[in-house]
Amino acid sequence: MSNHQSRRSFLGHAAAGFSILTMPRLARAQAQLQPATEPPPRALQLEHAVAAPVSVEVNARSIPNFEPRDRSRTRFGSLDFRSGLVLTSPYRGFGGLSGLRFLDNKGERFLAISDQGGWFTGTIRYSGREMVGLADVEAAPLLGADGRPITDKRLWYDSESLARDGNLVYVGLERVNQILRYDFAKGGTRARGEVIAVPPAVRKLPNNKGLEALVVVPKNQNQVLAGTLIAFSERGLDADGNLVAFLIGGPTPGQFSVRRSENFDISDAVLLASGDLLILERKFSWFTGVNIRIRAIPLKSIAPGALVDGLTLFSADLGHEIDNMEGIDAHVTAEGDTVLTLISDDNFSMLQRTLLLQFTLVE
Repeated sequence: MSNHQSRRSFLGHAAAGFSILTMPRLARAQAQLQPATEPPPRALQLEHAVAAPVSVEVNARSIPNFEPRDRSRTRFGSLDFRSGLVLTSPYRGFGGLSGLRFLDNKGERFLAISDQGGWFTGTIRYSGREMVGLADVEAAPLLGADGRPITDKRLWYDSESLARDGNLVYVGLERVNQILRYDFAKGGTRARGEVIAVPPAVRKLPNNKGLEALVVVPKNQNQVLAGTLIAFSERGLDADGNLVAFLIGGPTPGQFSVRRSENFDISDAVLLASGDLLILERKFSWFTGVNIRIRAIPLKSIAPGALVDGLTLFSADLGHEIDNMEGIDAHVTAEGDTVLTLISDDNFSMLQRTLLLQFTLVE
């Protein structure tokens, strides 16, 4: 039996206690034994409590085929597979990657967050159109307004969502359902986070199914939503069982819903220049294992009180090279191709992997 088949079989029918989406996102081997409300282990807090970013060695192994069962296939729904990497590192704080945003227009320099309260920056290296590795990777703790790591505060570690508006970077904390704003013009990852005001309903979201995706609408893209921070819950539900989202700031603040179907939850989102908002979703069951999909929702359909929906562009399961995919971003190549980059959160589990995947959006 191949390694891929063994992993798929194990993850799809794992022994009790090792659910890859429901196990608490704490640290490594004893994670499943600790209460979900405890902060990261002290060793990890100390590792994050560094005075400056530290260099991190990251090793990369190529994923030549997205579907090992059919190596000739590259087209999956509206996406065409470009390349993928399995990322590993001897740095014990590497993992739990829950959000990704590019810092340039080439899909090279990136900013990522770990759900253990940490920043990662670096550069994706390419050979032609294929990713071959990461370079210049650094790690640093997310700081609070007091200049100390946010993990010093109880529950302020589950940093799940990330948005960027020029030098301003927003981070959503799921356990406490707060949003921090960082001005990267003031020290980059050494900047201090400022808590921003959110609607009261945000604070009432489930503490482990709360803020999961953030997107900023550029001021030159949509007059109605210009400058709005859109915040999506993972599984905060309205009275009709649909997923709750919020319009924060901007001309028309308020609340709206995303139609929920097939038990999928939101894990991230990205806004394309075309005006489509892509929502990355996932679900887990003991019968089917992990499933992911991407839906396209027209930005113009979003308004206070609206119920929005969109076409499914892509779906995949454990027959494909996926894991707990939690981050998505997009860039446009010099040839005009829209490239989607997905990253996975390994939950610091020996049963999971940190994957970096790229696809071309073909329609």
